[in-house]
Amino acid sequence: MPLPDSPDSSAQPRARGKVHVSTKARDGASVLDGLRQAGSLKLLFPRVDRKAAPQAVLVNTAGGVTGGDRFEISGRAGVGTALTLTTQAAERAYRAQPGETGKIRTRLSVEAGGRIDWLPQETILYDGSALDRALSVDLATDARFLMVEPLVFGRTAMGETLSRARFRDRIEIRRGGVPLYLDSIRMAGDLAAHLARRHIADGAGAMVSLLYVAPEAEARLDAIRARLPETAGASLIRDGVLALRGLAPDSHLLRQWLVPLIESLAHDPLPRPWMT
Repeated sequence: MPLPDSPDSSAQPRARGKVHVSTKARDGASVLDGLRQAGSLKLLFPRVDRKAAPQAVLVNTAGGVTGGDRFEISGRAGVGTALTLTTQAAERAYRAQPGETGKIRTRLSVEAGGRIDWLPQETILYDGSALDRALSVDLATDARFLMVEPLVFGRTAMGETLSRARFRDRIEIRRGGVPLYLDSIRMAGDLAAHLARRHIADGAGAMVSLLYVAPEAEARLDAIRARLPETAGASLIRDGVLALRGLAPDSHLLRQWLVPLIESLAHDPLPRPWMT
C-alpha cells in the first residue's frame, strides 16, 4: 500500500517504447530494409560514408528508465550486411516506486556473413533504481558480433552512493542455434557496500562487459590485453569468441582505455555520440 501522503504508483504514467531495424544488401552496400518505432523509443540515422554500415542511434524520449517502464529493441543484419546500434547518450535508471521495476529487452540477429556492432553508451544506476534488462542474440555460424555494455554505479561526481538499488542483467548469445555465451548479474540492496569489497570490485564505480565474436578473435587477444589496465582482463573463451570485463573508479577513467579499444574492434568509425 502506498503511504498516505504518497500518490498511488499505479496511477502514475509509465513509459513504453518499441523499435525494430533491419538491413539488406543493395549494390554491394548495407542499406535499411525495415524500420518500426513506437512510443518513447526512436531511432536516428546520422549520415555516414556510403561504404560504412548504417548507424542507428537509439533515443529514449522519456529521458530514462524508472519502475514500470517497458522498452523493447530489436535489430537484424541481413545476409552479408552490417549494422551498428548505439545510444544518443547514457541511459539512466532512476529511482523506482517500491515493488516496481523498469524492463529493457533487446533481441538481435545476424544472418550469414553479416555483422552487428552493439555499442550502447553507459547505463547509469541511480540510488533507489530497479532495472531488469536482457540481451538475446542469434548469430549465423559465420556471423560477426561486437558487444560493449558499460555500467556506472551512481553519480560519483555528485557524491552519490547506491545504498539501495536493484539490478538484473542477462546476456544470452547463440551461434548456429547452439548456446555460445551466457552471462547473468543480479545485485540488490546496498550496492556500494557490496562493490567496496576487495575481492568483488574494490570500490570501483564503473564496469564494462565486452564480447567479440569473429574468426580473428584469437589473433587480436594479445593486442587487446596490451591496452588494458590492471583492473581488466580478456580471455578467449572458445574458438572465435573473446570476452572481456573491466573495472574503473568512474566512467571517465573507464572511457580512457575503452574508447580506443572499441575503435580497434568496430567495423566502422566509432559512432559520433561516443565522441561527445
